[in-house]
Amino acid sequence: MNLKGKTILITGGASGIGLEAARQFLAIGAKVIITGRNQVKLDTAKQLYPAIIAIQSDAGNEADAKSLYHKVNELGGIDILYNNAAVLVSPSNLGIANEKHIEGAAYEMKVNYLGVVRLNNLFLDMLKSREEAAIINTTSILSQAPSLIEATYSSSKTALAFYTVSLREHLKIIGSKVKIFELIPPLVATEMTAERKDKKISPMEMVKGLINGLSKNDYTIRIGDAKLFNLVNRFLPKTAFNILNPKKDHHLLKN
Repeated sequence: MNLKGKTILITGGASGIGLEAARQFLAIGAKVIITGRNQVKLDTAKQLYPAIIAIQSDAGNEADAKSLYHKVNELGGIDILYNNAAVLVSPSNLGIANEKHIEGAAYEMKVNYLGVVRLNNLFLDMLKSREEAAIINTTSILSQAPSLIEATYSSSKTALAFYTVSLREHLKIIGSKVKIFELIPPLVATEMTAERKDKKISPMEMVKGLINGLSKNDYTIRIGDAKLFNLVNRFLPKTAFNILNPKKDHHLLKN
C-alpha cells in the first residue's frame, strides 16, 4: 500500500504510539488527522507537528464519533482509518464479586471493541469510495492467549481480533477493495505500560514495523516478539500462557 499522499485518521493520536505514527506518516508524505480526549495533549501535538489536524473526540462516545465523521467529511475525507485508541483498567481478581470490575470491563469493551466497530461503520462508505483505502485495527498478543492480570482487556482485544478477520472476509464477499489490517504489537513503552517491568519496544520501532507491513500489504502485521509468540502459542500453548502469566505477577490478583 502506498502511504504517500494518503489522508490518515489516527484515534488516540495525541501521545505514545499514535503521536509517533503521526510523525512517521507525515515524514513519508501523508496528511494526518489525530483525535484524543485530552485537548491539552492535542494542542501539544499540534505545536510539535503543525501539519497535523487535531480533533478532540472520545473513541468510546457515540456522539463524538458521529461528530468526528462529519468534521472529517467536511475536511475532504480520509483514505486510512487507524484505530489506535485503547484503554486498560487496573487488574482485578475475577473470583471476587466487585462492581468496579464490571464497570472497568464495560469501559474497556466500550472503547477497545465497540468504539472501533462504530467508527468503522461510520467511515466504511467513505473508504469504499477511495481508489485505495484501508482500516487498521490494533489488537495485541493478549488477543491470542489470555492475561490473568489484564483479563478483560485481553477479552476486548480478542473480540476485536475476531471481528477484524470477519470484516475482512465480509468485504471480500461484497467485492470491496478496502484493505483490513490487523496490527499485533508486543508490549510497547507508553504511558499505559509505564508500571510494567517487562521487556518493551519503543513506539518508534513499533510504527516502523507497521509501515513496513502496510507497504507489503501484510494484512496481519506482527511486530517484534509478537512474531515469536504466535509460533509458541500455536505449537506450545501452555508455554505461551505461562509467558504471559508468570508466577511473579500472581500477587497482583489478590485484591
